[in-house]
Amino acid sequence: MHNRYTRQLFLILTLLLFCPIGSIATENNIKLSDSCGVSFPQEERRKFDHFFYEALNAKAQGKYDEAMDLFRYCHALDSTNANVLVELGTFYNVLQEKDKALTYLQKAVSHDPSNYYYNMVLAGLSKELDRKQDVVDIYAAMHERYPDKQELLYELASAHADNGELQQAIDMLDQLEKSTGIIETVTMSKFRYYSMLEQKEEAFEEIEQIIEKNPSNPAYLVLMGDLYMEDNQSEKAWDSYERAYNIDASFPALILSRINYYEKNNRKKEAQEELEAAITGSSMDAETKVQLLTRYLGILQQEQQDLAQANPLFESLFKQYPNYSHLRMIYGNVLMMQNDKTGAMKQFREYITEQPDDPAGYEQIIRIALPEEDMETLKSITEEGIKNIPQEPQFYFYLGAAHYQEENHEEALRVFKEGLEHAVIENPLLESDFHGQIGDLNFFLGHKEEAFKSYEKALQLNPQNLPVLNNYSYYLSLDKRDLDKAEMMSGLTIKAEPMNPTYLDTYGWILFEQGSYIMAKIYLEKAVEYSGENPSAEVLEHYGDLLHETGEKEKAVEQWIRARELGGDAEALDRKIKNITNPTL
Repeated sequence: MHNRYTRQLFLILTLLLFCPIGSIATENNIKLSDSCGVSFPQEERRKFDHFFYEALNAKAQGKYDEAMDLFRYCHALDSTNANVLVELGTFYNVLQEKDKALTYLQKAVSHDPSNYYYNMVLAGLSKELDRKQDVVDIYAAMHERYPDKQELLYELASAHADNGELQQAIDMLDQLEKSTGIIETVTMSKFRYYSMLEQKEEAFEEIEQIIEKNPSNPAYLVLMGDLYMEDNQSEKAWDSYERAYNIDASFPALILSRINYYEKNNRKKEAQEELEAAITGSSMDAETKVQLLTRYLGILQQEQQDLAQANPLFESLFKQYPNYSHLRMIYGNVLMMQNDKTGAMKQFREYITEQPDDPAGYEQIIRIALPEEDMETLKSITEEGIKNIPQEPQFYFYLGAAHYQEENHEEALRVFKEGLEHAVIENPLLESDFHGQIGDLNFFLGHKEEAFKSYEKALQLNPQNLPVLNNYSYYLSLDKRDLDKAEMMSGLTIKAEPMNPTYLDTYGWILFEQGSYIMAKIYLEKAVEYSGENPSAEVLEHYGDLLHETGEKEKAVEQWIRARELGGDAEALDRKIKNITNPTL
């Protein structure tokens, strides 16, 4: 049974969590066909039961389109059966047909108003649809029906608050506290509601109740102080922090809050002193100290102070936690911010020694080596990465690129191929780039057909791979083959980057090869213009060729001379120049 819902019904996998199989049909031992539905003759009841069980089985097996059809058929047999109505409502809810879902769930509750589960589902959807008064009414009715279920009082309080009835919400929570005593979640809700009512004294009295109940726990005093800070009551905040300090001066949350207090009151020196004392002398765990140290670095940056002031604190932490490898990554990045690349490199290398299976350390060294064009470091670190983590594709890519840069083309080709074979490449865009590099190298090595096959694979994985589209189309034009295909591919590149001189040059050259000289001149002139002060010899040579074909021979010679000066093929360019200047030679 397939219908228009088939494409969406994979979403209904969540139903197995949202609506446990059998929880509706078997609750209170009610027979399926008798659950708030019509009275059937024996034969009709058997028919209904059969199809309802078939629907449940289909749902359990993941055949959601079939289950949906069966539940709808059951609904046609008995439109008042609450079990079926809830099942359909839940299906439509997952299918994002919220209004239809609401209608079915409302009908289910109307036919079985005492069912706790049905009401909870209806309340949840009503809240999602912002039907605030409906939510209040549902929970109020449920509370009357189930007065011993304490969670309903909390839900009813939240519903009143969402509906703007804050005092009613507080009353519900007061009622809840009579049976549960003081609970943090309830107290914090009351604090929030009193604050919204601008009843600050009552709000803070709620927090005091938690403190009185837990006099030896500094956490609630810190919480009180933080709330006073949010309310811009600095003096009362400090009093709370002092009370917490007298209980446990090394309590991590207290230290953070005191630092925050100093910062907000522009007492930067005291904030720094507090941080330094906590990092070097307190008994808090490494993660918390790193958090404090990060905060300290933020203060230094804000005050435009030398970040090197933090270096002794890092050294202190290394002594305290010699096995905390992650600290080396943080310190390495801080040293990079100080432009101490040597020191940063040392930290990253030590991190790799301690954590050889984590690619992060290798990647940080790669980031240092690339801008410096330090090919030896780049090759050695990527080779080490491949040895320890052979499934990571980025190491093959950077190693291949390093060999390519050094014109070790055959070795570069081997590395890229090895990467495709051994690495786990989950990103199709990255896999496309691998094939693109292999295509470029094959073309350079004279393996044209292999190159074109690689380009095709690259474009299957990423049809918008601009470098591949450019190179593939350009190399086709050099062979004077498939020029229409080349023009189409090159056209995609200039549409994406209309000011890229390389892409403009390729497109103009393809038009030139097609004999469209007027259009070719437009794009080649743009290529020269957008090259600015750094045109490539190839762009200038192409522009000169175009000028020669359109009869502007003196201008052509000028472009060829510029191309020769920029390192173009001197022999070929001299031959072109001589054909114009000395045609008899």
